[in-house]
Amino acid sequence: MSVDILVVEDEPALSRLLLTTLSAQGYVVTTAMRADEALARVAVDDPALILLDLGLPDGDGLTLLPLLKARCQAQIIIVSARAQESEKIAALDAGAEDYLTKPFSVAELLARLRVAQRRRLEASPVTQSYVVGELSVDLAQRVVMLAGQVIKLSPKEYQLLAILAQSGGRVVTHAQLLQAIWGRHHSDDTHYLRIYLRQLRQKIESNPGEPRYLQTEPGVGYRLAAE
Repeated sequence: MSVDILVVEDEPALSRLLLTTLSAQGYVVTTAMRADEALARVAVDDPALILLDLGLPDGDGLTLLPLLKARCQAQIIIVSARAQESEKIAALDAGAEDYLTKPFSVAELLARLRVAQRRRLEASPVTQSYVVGELSVDLAQRVVMLAGQVIKLSPKEYQLLAILAQSGGRVVTHAQLLQAIWGRHHSDDTHYLRIYLRQLRQKIESNPGEPRYLQTEPGVGYRLAAE
């Protein structure tokens, strides 16, 4: 399973708050309270972003930071009560992308996460084509083919399929899809997605009731199947 954010925080109340808040924003979130648990989680969850506290019960976050960087491609934001300039410099030198000092506002945290997401996307190679089974999506030419035949899609249908293709088999959450296609004021309008996914499946799937390509992650979002 892949997730958007791994929260590494040993304070239970703050960990629960971050889990609840970020999940409500449409992120797929998992948590760890110890350094060894965090290392185990990145191997399973492949997070895109990590929020890392420096004061962990089984080790210092500065020691954990390079170990996490060696095991995954996540953007790491330090979230710590340590406000000394030397601590911030040490964390950034060790590979952290950002440093947020406790206490912080939810609005500031979300802004930092958006910046980290943009950095990750800019650093990632852009997939120009996606092929799985008899389905191919040519993002450069905006052409979708199934078993060698061109499939005609509406602009919204194509945009939805292209986003899933660019995610390379990773789950894209309902909120992420809605914001990318319809804008941030429609992040709760999941019925839009159900309508367009149903239309796409009618055009692409041999059996829309048992989809081969457009897969649902119940309560989370959708993914385009990988080989």
